[in-house]
Amino acid sequence: MTCPHHTPAAGRTETIVHQEGAQLDFSKDMSYGDYLQLDSILNAQKPLSPNHNELLFIVQHQTSELWMKLMLHELHGAMQDLRSDGFAPAFKKLARASRIMEQLVSAWDVLATMTPPEYTAIRPYLGYSSGFQSYQYRCIEFSLGNKNAAMLRPHEHRADLLAMVQASYEAPSLYDLAIAALAKNGLPIDAAHLQRDWRAPYEASAEVEAAWLAVYRNSEQYWNLYQLGEKLVDLEDAFRLWRFRHVTTVERVIGFRRGTGGTGGVSYLRKMLDTVLFPELWSLRTAQ
Repeated sequence: MTCPHHTPAAGRTETIVHQEGAQLDFSKDMSYGDYLQLDSILNAQKPLSPNHNELLFIVQHQTSELWMKLMLHELHGAMQDLRSDGFAPAFKKLARASRIMEQLVSAWDVLATMTPPEYTAIRPYLGYSSGFQSYQYRCIEFSLGNKNAAMLRPHEHRADLLAMVQASYEAPSLYDLAIAALAKNGLPIDAAHLQRDWRAPYEASAEVEAAWLAVYRNSEQYWNLYQLGEKLVDLEDAFRLWRFRHVTTVERVIGFRRGTGGTGGVSYLRKMLDTVLFPELWSLRTAQ
């Protein structure tokens, strides 16, 4: 009679593991869990309600924050590359940022399995906490050029977080650096676009559109700028999809009730769908 804990298949697997020389004793060496600090990560989920579905809500948002951490890392790296005319490494990082956005879009599919009654059962335990208050998301928005001084206020209770968000708010955005790259490569850009108040929301310009149009009409001459423009369009395309999936998931789960953070919920998120980050890269499609 075969032991249920030592089946023939299990025996073959054990033989293969030994033949491959796999490390099995980690009493003195760093393991996979040690390297990833899994004890800390997997014990960071602290549901406040007795409801089964709260763990889904927590894991969804925690994993999204981890992806946002990586996205900020890639965006800041790409921005630094552009400051030193490093187009090739910037393209790699921007492409990765777009793929990260795709991961964030897909994550909504899991949260969308939560029904309105299931969310209603955990909502009282959330207090005023809301994704609206995510400091990493706000840094992403600011780095992409969607500046708004009011969005600093949710972080005023933490000096360290406020400093982080404010740094992104006061710095040139990714698109500001792209426009500077146009000027560096001899395209006519007014000094007002190169020395403006970086805290102000970017306003579309016919001059900047004309510069991008020249790039797209002469892509071989301006190949790096052409590729930069397309990488930015890829990124905004993915960001728009994320916003759309966000609003549809929220409507599916909570309907038109107000958000926990005090916004109108779906009504607020729908307004955000109209935000255009890199306007001239879209408007030139009509002029092309």
